Amino acid sequence: MIEVYNKALDSSIKVDRILGKIEGAKPGPTVVFIGGIHGNETSGVFALKDALACVNKAYVKGTIYGISGNLKALKKHIRFVQDDLNRLWTKLQIQKIKDKTVLNEDETELLELLTVLEEILKINQPPFYFIDLHTTSSKTLPFITINDALINRKFSEQFPVPIVLGIEEYLNGPLLSYINQMGYVSLGFESGQHDDFSAITNSIAFVYLTLVYSGILKEEAVINFSKYHEQLKQQANNINDVFEVIHLHKIKKNERFKMLNGFKSFEHIKKGTKIAISNSMEVTAPYNGSIFMPLYQKRGAEGFFIIKPIKPFFLKLSAGLRRIKTDNLLALLPGISWVSKNEGVLQVNLTVAKFLAKPLFHLLGYRNRQITSTHLRLNNRERVAKTKIYKKEPWY
Repeated sequence: MIEVYNKALDSSIKVDRILGKIEGAKPGPTVVFIGGIHGNETSGVFALKDALACVNKAYVKGTIYGISGNLKALKKHIRFVQDDLNRLWTKLQIQKIKDKTVLNEDETELLELLTVLEEILKINQPPFYFIDLHTTSSKTLPFITINDALINRKFSEQFPVPIVLGIEEYLNGPLLSYINQMGYVSLGFESGQHDDFSAITNSIAFVYLTLVYSGILKEEAVINFSKYHEQLKQQANNINDVFEVIHLHKIKKNERFKMLNGFKSFEHIKKGTKIAISNSMEVTAPYNGSIFMPLYQKRGAEGFFIIKPIKPFFLKLSAGLRRIKTDNLLALLPGISWVSKNEGVLQVNLTVAKFLAKPLFHLLGYRNRQITSTHLRLNNRERVAKTKIYKKEPWY
């Protein structure tokens, strides 16, 4: 058990790996909340302790878990100790860690957390929902990030906050991508700035909405449910558009990067806007759009993102094309072949890729490009999604 401090509340609580577990009297979904996978983001941990303590077990249909992420980093109130725990979740990286004889503290945390997640999947019943609670270093509206699978989109659309797609194309090894690769609904909720009180209250509201939307609780079992919904709607400035990541300024090793003051997520910017200083040189926006998660902390490899809204027509078009598995036609084109059809992994010759528009691959659900010297490797979340276990859910 460790002690975790929150600056907004100016108080500490003692927590273990399992923040809480509630088993309902009747069978139903399994919802897993994770807080504090980054140790300086304590709002999710405090929100889970508060919310789960107020859930009446008699009304629960299914099982609820609250889990602490990086205990060692939470204790020290730092993002991570040696390695970012939320960038280690690839099959290759996990196997390398398992093969090691000596582990650093974050690697030890990964294996412990992996054991807990595997046990949850083993002993509980589907459908499964995984919710990762985060905060950001900049001012922000509350928002959802998801890997671009239709089950994630459909579940997330119930919440009155913006949704951001495509971040998996720019990040390697986040926990949610690992879970989504197993086919389950998984989403991240960014509740606000690290030390804002609203980051805690927004997370509490999101927890309750998740329990209702997943079917764990009925709406009438949550006191003030409508107020929680209205709170998130107002905090998000009535914005519930779907956005797409179009650019990331990746901070290179030994790069001296500093954001200019005053930017906040979802703020509109024009191409050429001065955004940051890198190695004494100005960094300007390469596109029109909205700035997203500008970095105002010392640790982190992502300086800032730029996002733009996706028109509803294209969201509907992509859903239709994916349902009829139009991507089968891609492998008929020269220079494109399946690495694994079941897992939805395509290999594309770089020469051919120059003539194929990036939005085409996005429409069909292909993101997360891993570039080799000669090929792109594209992953499709639809082919691994366990859609069948969610089809009978009301939100689907």
